[in-house]
Amino acid sequence: MHFLITAGGTRQYIDPVRFISNASSGKMGYALARAALGVGHKVTLVTVPTAQRPPKGALLFHVETAAEMFETVKAHFARCDCLIMAAAVSDYAPARELKNKIKRTRKSLTIRLEPTVDILKWAGGHKQPGQIIVGFALEDSELQKRAAKKLKEKELDMVIANSCAAIGADRATVYIKAARSGWTEITDAAKSTIAKKIIAEIEKLI
Repeated sequence: MHFLITAGGTRQYIDPVRFISNASSGKMGYALARAALGVGHKVTLVTVPTAQRPPKGALLFHVETAAEMFETVKAHFARCDCLIMAAAVSDYAPARELKNKIKRTRKSLTIRLEPTVDILKWAGGHKQPGQIIVGFALEDSELQKRAAKKLKEKELDMVIANSCAAIGADRATVYIKAARSGWTEITDAAKSTIAKKIIAEIEKLI
């Protein structure tokens, strides 16, 4: 299979030196890339700047913003068998990116935010017969309920639910659900172990 995998937290710039982002480390996305490569699959990895070591054998594309990630995913989507959106894509971005650095003053500062493109929803609406779309649902409550809703609304084939405690951690507890099956729980496991299980579950969907 050819996997298209996204990793890390996107950056939405306010000015040339400041940006809005999140605490995603990219560990899960990189672990998924390694797991897929480890069992003989081809991997295209779309990644934001991270401290993770590039997986040997993956074709890498470096992006920063949600818009850049969307354009890169679109460019490679038709040629993949499975898209795994493991990246923490910013839901909002500054409405205007200033060309010059904002200077410090005693006045308060208001930044207007606008929604970014929903890459996962776009993919679910544009997938071709045989393609598999996998998304992550990071929730602070009602994990399975909200993840199941995301699975349906975005026309996914599989969703992985996890809590905010998973951000940046080496270990996590996740819940995996395919569109036509029940939940599988993986408790307090290394992300490398979780990644291998996710790839194995995806292979079952072929």
